[in-house]
Amino acid sequence: MKILLIMPDANIHKMKLGKFSISFREAPLTLTTLAALVPRQLNARIRIVDENIDDIPFNENYDIVGISCLTGTAMRAYSIADFFMSKGSTVILGGIHVCLMPSEAIEHAHSIVVGFAETTWPQLLRDYALGKLKKVYRSHKSNIQGIPEPRRDLQKKFGYLNPYTVFATRGCRRACDFCTVSAMPFGWYTRPVGEVIDEIRKIKAKRFAFNDVSLLEDSEYAKELFTALIPLRKVWGGLCTTQVGHDDEMLELMRRSGCVYLLIGFESVSNKALYDIRKGFNNPNNYPQLIKKIHGKGIIIQGCFIFGFDNDDRNIFRHTVEAVNDLKIDIPRYAIYTPYPKTKVFERLKSEKRILHENWRFYDTQHVVFQPARMSPEELDTGFKWAYRQTFKYSSINQRILGNSKSFLIKFFGNLAYKLYVRRLDCDLDRFPELSDGLNGIERILPNLTDTQKSFVYEDHSY
Repeated sequence: MKILLIMPDANIHKMKLGKFSISFREAPLTLTTLAALVPRQLNARIRIVDENIDDIPFNENYDIVGISCLTGTAMRAYSIADFFMSKGSTVILGGIHVCLMPSEAIEHAHSIVVGFAETTWPQLLRDYALGKLKKVYRSHKSNIQGIPEPRRDLQKKFGYLNPYTVFATRGCRRACDFCTVSAMPFGWYTRPVGEVIDEIRKIKAKRFAFNDVSLLEDSEYAKELFTALIPLRKVWGGLCTTQVGHDDEMLELMRRSGCVYLLIGFESVSNKALYDIRKGFNNPNNYPQLIKKIHGKGIIIQGCFIFGFDNDDRNIFRHTVEAVNDLKIDIPRYAIYTPYPKTKVFERLKSEKRILHENWRFYDTQHVVFQPARMSPEELDTGFKWAYRQTFKYSSINQRILGNSKSFLIKFFGNLAYKLYVRRLDCDLDRFPELSDGLNGIERILPNLTDTQKSFVYEDHSY
């Protein structure tokens, strides 16, 4: 049995030099975990392809093609699925978008997986081998004890800034209105600490990342995990909320266990905006003290901010850039408020007739897909790009990262990576679907693009 597992190109946060691509993020666990879950008795030959950094082998034949997609990659996933179905492959679709929109996804696959794959994916493969494949496999509850280690041996080498990723928890107990995690009834889970530590111990590299949505959600569990991690003398990063600043014992354990960077969703510098999106536990008045605490432990902060909340007007871009520089956020990252299907914000904006379209290709947090309350879609898009340009000017970078020698290289290269991303963003002329007819419509409206500009726009989105 030949199995091909694909993650379609999300076309953000990566650098491309000729035919070589490297992702700014840590290696995703989806494909390597699915590969590890393939029953050994099937004696399958497995290939995994993350299209962000590798080419899909369209000229090869596979018995099964499994595709995992986000909302922003759904249209690309459907195109890939249709192509392999036409070649006679059995196509399986899964991922968060399939969970959100199963009736849409089933039109492009022989079978779909909704929910967790730990039990459904192995059973699906066994059913296929017996000629009894079902149309839908569902699992809304999970047991993440005893999950096999990811097949990192199948992962492309040198494709990620951090190639080693681990997870300890699954889900989130928060209810932020834009988040797809809280939109699905999947619950909250923790892996046995011993299993997590065993997996980390086997990683030969010193550096790894946790990809948990909210690693510190259960403080007792997190403290047990970090205490067990200390003797391994590893270096790691992960995601958490601003509430990390409320627990000094937690921060000290994180430092001792090797934490060197945290991605934190600050989201906004406006209390009103944060309250409206159900993230009122963030308080901009506390940001300076929080950042001082984290920096005091030698931990780098990647701070995420979102533009387009109903409280935002055209001044929000300048206010946010000023705050990012004054607070010395080491590596800032910006996004556009995106109403993913089935989320609370999608239902609200839909009822207010403010959803501009449902062309999922633009639902990637980098494009405007709704009518903002206090500015036009074009003004939101322009301000978003302006904020990126201003933030990653060399003068702004220097203001944020100079004066603190700890992990200087990580901060420098992190900012350099986003500075390169700004160049791509400036060359992305396909910002709204009405400006294009499918993937190649940009040529219709702007026939004089240079080859360099076209390479930024297309990023190999055709086969």
